[in-house]
Amino acid sequence: MKTLTATEARKNLTHWLKAAKNGQEIGIVYGADVFALRQVPVHAADYAQREYGVTTEQLAGFAARMDTELDRGIGRMAAFSGKLPKRRGR
Repeated sequence: MKTLTATEARKNLTHWLKAAKNGQEIGIVYGADVFALRQVPVHAADYAQREYGVTTEQLAGFAARMDTELDRGIGRMAAFSGKLPKRRGR
């Protein structure tokens, strides 16, 4: 494991993030503790709950509303035919 001080890690953080993404074990020393720098998977439901504090029920309600809107064709979603619409006035 490659260990760095917080100051060393901060100087070239992008490099260390790429190294961790590529599987290298990176540890950042802070006081007497070492913290691992590693990639973690994020799932949409987990992210919404952790970042925005929504409940499972609120998230389910949102998903149901989106499904209804998609089924009714609300918004500008449409199948792309491969041709762009003609612009008016040109």
